[in-house]
Order: sequence, then structure tokens, then C-alpha cells
Amino acid sequence: MSTESPTPPVNWSAFVTAAPALARTVEDRFGAFTHHVLATLRKDGSPRTTGLEVRFLDGELWLGMMPDSLKALDLSRDPRFALQANPGPGTGMGGGDVRIGGRAIEVTDPGAKAGYVKEAEPPEPFHLFRTELTEVVRTHVEDDTCLVVEIWKPGAPVRTLRRT
Repeated sequence: MSTESPTPPVNWSAFVTAAPALARTVEDRFGAFTHHVLATLRKDGSPRTTGLEVRFLDGELWLGMMPDSLKALDLSRDPRFALQANPGPGTGMGGGDVRIGGRAIEVTDPGAKAGYVKEAEPPEPFHLFRTELTEVVRTHVEDDTCLVVEIWKPGAPVRTLRRT
């Protein structure tokens, strides 16, 4: 049994530095559509999925939410989340399937929130969370015959699995 502690989560900027090509692809997938799917944990531990807009600003992946929304309350209680990029219409999924796992840390500092408001112009009031990533995964098909899964975790290089 290993006594090593897991590598701590990192912010978006650290991911971009560690895996720039994958980070660009992930940003492109999230940028292709406005709404995505966020999974949080309810009080009883069961999953909750809801729609969400995301922003990549100043080296961070931000999650903004309406005041006292259930997803915001979930994250305030348990910061673990999974975020799935909108696959788009049809079955093509241009760019592949992308998901991010991590922790959402609520931002309450008025200065930090003001900076976000200046860039993103959200309706106020709102909850704001910055993210700490524990995993980024992209799944796509190559040459119509090979399923490719790229997996990144903090402290490790991108691992690529191929299935034909």
C-alpha cells in the first residue's frame, strides 16, 4: 500500500502549462457552445446534473451561478464537481468528448468578483467559483476506426490510450 499522498489539484493556468495542446482543445470544445453540464453532489451524496456557462479568464476556469441555486449550495457544501462539454447537435461531436473533474472554490472577495464582472458581465447577484482540477479527459475517434482517450492529472504527463 502506497503512503504517498495524491498530487494536489491545480488551477487552469497550471494545466495549460503542463499540457498546452490538450488545454487548447478543451477550451475550443467549451467555447463551441454556451451551455454545458455540471455534476455536483447533493446532501445525501447522490449526483445532481445541471446546465452551466463557464469562462476561461486570467488563468482560471470560472463557474458562475445564480444566487442560492442548488448547484451553488451543493458546491458550497462539497466542492467536488464534474464538468462535461456540450457535445453539440447530432452525433459528430467535433473535437471529441471533453470532461473536467475537480473542486470548486467559492470566491467571496469583492475585488476578485469585480474583476470577473468586468470581463464576463454576469447578472448580479451571483455565486462565483474558481476551479482546481484533478482530471481532464478527452475522448475522440481517429481515422474512423480508433477510439483515443487522453487523460491528464496534476503532476503527470498526458496519458493516451488507443482502442481499435
